[in-house]
Amino acid sequence: MTTLDLKGAPLLVVGAGIMGAGIAQVAAQSGHAVQLFDTREGAAAQAKAKLGNTLQGLVAKGKLSSDAAATALARITPVDALDEAAAAQLVVEAIVEDLAVKRTLFKQLEALVEPGCVLATNTSSISVTALAAGLAHPGRLVGMHFFNPVPLMKLVEVVSGLHTDAEVAQAVFALAGTWGKVAVHARSTPGFIVNRIARPYYAEALALLLEQAATPQVLDACLRAAGFRMGPCELMDLIGHDTNFAVTQSVFEANFFDKRYAPSLVQREMVDGGLLGRKSGRGFYRHEGTGPGAGALPVAVHEAPATAREVTVHGAGPIADHLQRGATQALAAQGWGPARRDDSPWVGVEVDGARLVLSTGRTAGEIAAQEGPADVAVFDRPLAAQASGTLPAGTALAYAVAPQASVAWRTQAPAWLAALGFTPLPVADTPGLVVARTVAMLVNEAADAVLQGVCTPAGADAAMKLGVNYPAGPFEWLAHWSAAELLALLDALDAQYRGERYRASPWLRRHALI
Repeated sequence: MTTLDLKGAPLLVVGAGIMGAGIAQVAAQSGHAVQLFDTREGAAAQAKAKLGNTLQGLVAKGKLSSDAAATALARITPVDALDEAAAAQLVVEAIVEDLAVKRTLFKQLEALVEPGCVLATNTSSISVTALAAGLAHPGRLVGMHFFNPVPLMKLVEVVSGLHTDAEVAQAVFALAGTWGKVAVHARSTPGFIVNRIARPYYAEALALLLEQAATPQVLDACLRAAGFRMGPCELMDLIGHDTNFAVTQSVFEANFFDKRYAPSLVQREMVDGGLLGRKSGRGFYRHEGTGPGAGALPVAVHEAPATAREVTVHGAGPIADHLQRGATQALAAQGWGPARRDDSPWVGVEVDGARLVLSTGRTAGEIAAQEGPADVAVFDRPLAAQASGTLPAGTALAYAVAPQASVAWRTQAPAWLAALGFTPLPVADTPGLVVARTVAMLVNEAADAVLQGVCTPAGADAAMKLGVNYPAGPFEWLAHWSAAELLALLDALDAQYRGERYRASPWLRRHALI
């Protein structure tokens, strides 16, 4: 195939739903003549009319000139039959997620368009290799996976199946850039990049709920405090539990029932009970009437820490530095400050022999049993402090107290966390708590994706930040959290639960040695 340049190429979009209309809008605003087709009679024309209103809305907000809006709309032509688009040089399919239906469409298109026409699928879950099977020119089929809403979301996953010509993938990659998008290359495997790497964000929350370790409000508050725009429970309510469960089940089956991707009994019961989230009025939260808002937490009042005789900050690095500043401020009224042990094997604060320990995956009860002091509490990993050494006062942070701890330490542990600048949220003494185990599993999944050639580390970072608005990419988190430390946390989780779920990626094991 000769060198491809798809900039300005005549384009056919098949499917006039939300995704197809969004793709047509972006292409038209980028200078393409766009033909829009849908099997539903009148759907393409209706979609164009709605796009006219959308473009006028942008004009009213000052984001687009009247001339630019009129020109873009004029470039979109609804067509009643596929054969009207025989001159298209690029076809983007955005129809129902059904392998057989999509295959039938691409075979129809092959009989109409020229052999050099690129065929792109917006599928979010179906194998590009499987879609290309049986085509006369399978090398020209490529995944061009947009995210909703298409005009606003920057990411495009360019997905190559076994048949996809590298030049075709590169041409679509370059084209996405001219449309103002950020493209990332992906190999066709279940979930591609985003839907694969994101699974632990939901799965760990569901696992903690299954164990009754915390409430949805606490889980959401902790992960929002870590920089995520929405907590996993409120996000699942937004997506719809039926949709989220179906995607999880699809990825699970496509990975030959690998336990890492196993669906949750918690979510299955919610789907069976019709508790689908916002669409049904109730999910983890109530979304109608005067029900509680997502993430609402009871106001907790913590007493001031009791007067201490000796306070020591243990460990090195940004989190220890943050604890040092907090302890110094907390003790200022008493006229003295904390000691510091940079060479300590653990990070945290010791108060008259009692310990507040940064979670490494071991439970507070395990630390107390193995290392002596009964008064132990573990606290979650504050991601913002991990990266910069600072974080807003009152940041929500999960903590757990050892079952062996004294009654006094059960009160003093949250009192000291509050004095150090956190809003402490109690959870069950579960390994990895909330943020640490969730982010560790996100990084682990990304590491496996890189190991298997699905994407590059840079591609994974861009995909997760732009596709699902994560506060950082998995390898950016890893840069501030050594592979050895993260590996130790995963191994601690694996030792507690015993099974396939928490097995560490070989990629991480290799990098932990570097």
